[in-house]
Amino acid sequence: MAFLSDTLARVKPSPTIAVTTKAQQLKAEGKDVIGLGAGEPDFDTPQNIKDAAKRAIDAGKTKYTAVDGIPELKAAICRKFERENGLKYTPSQITVGTGGKQILYNALMATCNPGDEVIIPAPYWVSYPDMVLLAGGTPVTVECGIETDFKLTPEKLEAAITPKTKWFIFNSPSNPTGAGYTAAELKALTDVLMRHPHVWIMSDDMYEHLVFDDFKFATPAEVEPGLFDRTLTCNGVSKAYAMTGWRIGYAGGPVQLIKAMGTIQSQSTSNPCSVSQYAAVEALDGPQGFLTDNKALFQRRRDLVVSMLNQASGITCPRPEGAFYVYPDISGCIGKTSAGGTVINDDEAFAAALLEETGVAVVFGAAFGVSPNFRVSYATSDAALEEACRRIQSFCAGLT
Repeated sequence: MAFLSDTLARVKPSPTIAVTTKAQQLKAEGKDVIGLGAGEPDFDTPQNIKDAAKRAIDAGKTKYTAVDGIPELKAAICRKFERENGLKYTPSQITVGTGGKQILYNALMATCNPGDEVIIPAPYWVSYPDMVLLAGGTPVTVECGIETDFKLTPEKLEAAITPKTKWFIFNSPSNPTGAGYTAAELKALTDVLMRHPHVWIMSDDMYEHLVFDDFKFATPAEVEPGLFDRTLTCNGVSKAYAMTGWRIGYAGGPVQLIKAMGTIQSQSTSNPCSVSQYAAVEALDGPQGFLTDNKALFQRRRDLVVSMLNQASGITCPRPEGAFYVYPDISGCIGKTSAGGTVINDDEAFAAALLEETGVAVVFGAAFGVSPNFRVSYATSDAALEEACRRIQSFCAGLT
């Protein structure tokens, strides 16, 4: 009898975490490494949010809470959804989990049966397919290339839907590409979904507040109210509020689904950290002005990275609408040999040689389902980004 579960063979560790861990190890060994793999802001949690956490500790709010969130946070989330997205939820339609990842996982675990299909546009966040597999479902990836700015078309969505489709996972702005769907582009997708009432929508809005230029964020249930009763609108405080380590995610959806997700959570983690929940109340209800400042900072970094990477031989880097990632195409580098002697057969070889020869850590595109590309997280200092891009330019110039 095997000791490890057969389920484990269906999934793999997160490549983004692996790259970040590798970069940290090399730094600890004294190597000159610039890590562009981590998907988290490089600035601190705002002081008012930290102060709210301290008040919660001092007030003794350190006990177990309701499994899927304190009433104060659920109320704050309801206010956020109505204020920013025009979506009216009651507290019974809200769930709070230990990070956005748990929210998505709970929903899949609560709904997927063997044979159920989940449509996932690629490039995708690395965890989507593996979470579907863990839940017993079948991920159906739909490749969206650079020719459509990495966005899913209505025609491709229509073609992917079958009688077995349970969920459609939607992420805008996207990790890993930063691509954002306009309200019109999203409406074209929701029109397709309205014709298939058995398909549920899981909208991952984690990068909602990180959009640039004149781009306007929109979410499916807002664009098409007819989908409200079969949409799980997911979000969290990690990215916009620089609270990645606090581990608070949330979602709004139909009561039946929310209750089922709570059942899963009650037998896994139980409640999210009590102190983090009170901090999240302040994040959602408190001053929001710093979001504008952070957007300006990220937009400047985006423009810097896009400009410098497009000057690298063999690289084409689209200019994304949001998040803090770019997803350059390296078709012009494939088949060449690096100065260190590595044959660049694919984007994994490119990323490995780049790290070995220049100390720049990026995540290879195959991890996200579309190649040949790599992902850069520009959630780091301007100086580090400039130096990293110079090294990438030099590396590409040395390919023969």
